[in-house]
Amino acid sequence: MSYKTEQEAFWAGEFGNEYIGRNAGDELLAANLAFFSKALAGARGLGSCIEFGANIGMNLRALKLLYPQQEQHAIEINPQAAAELGKAIPPANIHRASILDFSPPRSWDLALIKGVLIHINPDWLPQVYDALHRAAGRYLLVCEYYNPSPVAINYRGHSDRLFKRDFCGEILDRHADLELIDYGFAYRRDPNFPQDDITWFLMEKKGRLPA
Repeated sequence: MSYKTEQEAFWAGEFGNEYIGRNAGDELLAANLAFFSKALAGARGLGSCIEFGANIGMNLRALKLLYPQQEQHAIEINPQAAAELGKAIPPANIHRASILDFSPPRSWDLALIKGVLIHINPDWLPQVYDALHRAAGRYLLVCEYYNPSPVAINYRGHSDRLFKRDFCGEILDRHADLELIDYGFAYRRDPNFPQDDITWFLMEKKGRLPA
């Protein structure tokens, strides 16, 4: 399969396969459960969700524990990860494609992206921001490494594979109908529920009636 960027091929291939083994297990599930219970405390009516770059579904599994009736969809570029993801959510709800090729056919109560924007070629971020905005029927949760200005970081010996910036600020500047309603930080040295130094931002579309 051909891709628009080197980053897509990187994650669709062997490196993406290796990532699966490093990001699974009960401890991560527990940490994600604690993470989302905080990050989504200000949200209501999360009957449906789509995750951009879901890997094997560790985030969606945690959300399902918090919202047992939630209808879940996902986008995943790596074939091996998508196969595992099909054990967590209905395979028919998985869009096996690059985020750069995804055009939301509908909206969901919650659009989620966690640890994925940092790996996307910066030239394509505006397109991804627009897709997230279209997919978010009410809430958008962005969970990424934060930096006030754009910077590229060496990632496990690879260059141009990890980028930090103010993703939330750029989304808010691009889409005036979104407003920030909550944000926070999850530390990798948390003694109980560590995350990988993630800064999260919960945004809501203005003008929506309370659930």
